[in-house]
Amino acid sequence: MIRIGIVGTSSISERFAEAVDVVDGVEVGRVASRDEERARAFADKIGAPGIALGLRALLDAGDIDAVYLASPNSAHVAQAQTVLDAGIPALVEKPATLTAPQWEELVGRAATRGVVLLEAMRTAYDPGLAAVADVLPKLGTVRRVSLRYEKRSARYDHVLAGEQTNIFDPALGGSALRDLGVYPLHALVQLFGVPRAVQGVRIGIASGTDGLGSALAAYDGFVADIAWSKITDTSLSSEIQGEDASLRIDTIDAPRVLEFTPRGGDAEIIRVEAHENVMVGERSSACATRSAAPTSVRTRSGRPPRCVSSMPCWPSRSADVHLLTVHLLFSRGR
Repeated sequence: MIRIGIVGTSSISERFAEAVDVVDGVEVGRVASRDEERARAFADKIGAPGIALGLRALLDAGDIDAVYLASPNSAHVAQAQTVLDAGIPALVEKPATLTAPQWEELVGRAATRGVVLLEAMRTAYDPGLAAVADVLPKLGTVRRVSLRYEKRSARYDHVLAGEQTNIFDPALGGSALRDLGVYPLHALVQLFGVPRAVQGVRIGIASGTDGLGSALAAYDGFVADIAWSKITDTSLSSEIQGEDASLRIDTIDAPRVLEFTPRGGDAEIIRVEAHENVMVGERSSACATRSAAPTSVRTRSGRPPRCVSSMPCWPSRSADVHLLTVHLLFSRGR
């Protein structure tokens, strides 16, 4: 049994705990917070048996095999370094770092210490994205890719009222691109590789970060446009256009309904079966990646690593996505 310590008491930590409940061989052992009352309340809510007053106390407890970091984005690097230096595997909520060099440093640190490091970029192993990849050959030569994730955050009302809030606070790494834009960006890179050129525009908001944006990515033979927003909603779906057919995707972060339309033919609806908690993913993906991890890697208890939640032990395109995200953050816009 792999015992997980959770750092952070937000809604994403709650969904993670719910996912752990349905994955064999994993359980939440402790919740860490600097506020004892908050830690106890959250632990009781998710059914965790123990708490810890801060990250150091969690690592020193001696009964945790891995740590899930769901703290503010700006805290990820220092906390991940501390966890890895303690010889404990770390699953870091996306974005794991704010820059590409920071991610590369964490990867090197994990490799040196022989422990597992994962970024919680769940879409890479979502059954919906795998279904999209399966359909791609039927589209013929791909000419246009349009991927989007636009969902207005209720906390934008706080910004409009002149208040600051974590997800829109640049001091904490808050950003619509880092929070939602990474989903279409990761899907793009996962499906088609790194573009040869990319340009983007971001629209700033009063809190000092971006509220929405768009990017245009150039590939040999086709173009891709990416859209993200935390201040507006959309009824539009994502779409991939080929010379022989097109594919509409209901939601790029967790595709569940695909509409395949051959040129001159009738549309075919493809439904993807998946657990309602999108952090669970396919059980088969988790099992397959256990054998993919380097044999030199061990958990704190000395056992070969098992994947936390259902994510792979070595994220495949995280470095590429970090580079694109940083590039877009420094593109034109407020």
